[in-house]
Amino acid sequence: MTGAPLRLGISRCLLGEEVRFDGGHKRDQFLTDVFGRYVEWVPVCPEVEAGLGTPREAMRLVGNPQHPRLVTIKSGKDHTHALVRMTEHRVDELKGLDLSGYVFKKDSPSCGVERVRIYNEHGMPSRTGVGIFAGAFIEQFPLIPVEEEGRLSDPLLRENFIERVFCYRRFQDLVHNGITRQAVVRFHTIHKYLLLSHSQQRYQVLGRLVGQSDWYRPKELALKYGELFMKALAVKATVRKHVNVLQHIVGYFKNRLEAQEKAELLGVIDDYHRGLTPLIVSLTLIKHYVRKFDVGYIQDQVYLNPHPKELMLRNHV
Repeated sequence: MTGAPLRLGISRCLLGEEVRFDGGHKRDQFLTDVFGRYVEWVPVCPEVEAGLGTPREAMRLVGNPQHPRLVTIKSGKDHTHALVRMTEHRVDELKGLDLSGYVFKKDSPSCGVERVRIYNEHGMPSRTGVGIFAGAFIEQFPLIPVEEEGRLSDPLLRENFIERVFCYRRFQDLVHNGITRQAVVRFHTIHKYLLLSHSQQRYQVLGRLVGQSDWYRPKELALKYGELFMKALAVKATVRKHVNVLQHIVGYFKNRLEAQEKAELLGVIDDYHRGLTPLIVSLTLIKHYVRKFDVGYIQDQVYLNPHPKELMLRNHV
């Protein structure tokens, strides 16, 4: 890391600010007290910043899901223009902040990422909408990891999102530090096992791209790599994939283990495979042997330490 801050956008209500339509907030303790220790938050409330005030009449999306309107529920006042104008201005501002992720408020007509209620001309809802601000942000920043706070209560989704945030920060550092073909190859090498825990197929596609690095100008190579890299990390990691990666890593030092040590390690991995222990148990023992035998190639693998251990994300997957 270059020391650049890990900067994420966030819906202001999730930090405890009283900006909700009812004058309340939706403070999320994990985001403020735990993850917040590693993050510089950039708080945004599109509705307040569009001048709609707090408290305010509740609103909803109506009409065409591709181009919905933001309308108050009781009075029928249309605030679409104000929100769209604010969105264009704010998204333009965010371009200069080098964001590595964004946490949105679920179900919000401005900030919901998916399954936001949108009402047709008969007043019937369907969960096919995307918040107006969230949709514009995702369109403008397609590689930046985004998530809704409600989904982060799922340990698997939480671990995946935060892993992607730290990975994207490393990719940003790669780009900012002066791109060379060798730097891209190095980046790919240290992310090998992390990528394999998500998608062997996409890892191989990235490997072919790196193998053909001479075909591209360095900046073009990095941007193409970054797009494929973030898509690979969005593929769900599974227990089976993790077990496959753990077994690959063990292969680097298995023949140096005593019989009892080998049996213990394979037993720990099997316990994880059968759902008896979390991933962190196998990884802790593997890291012990990687240090003991000084397996340099594995020590450099991001897979072993993709995010701060204090977040304890792998204690629950």
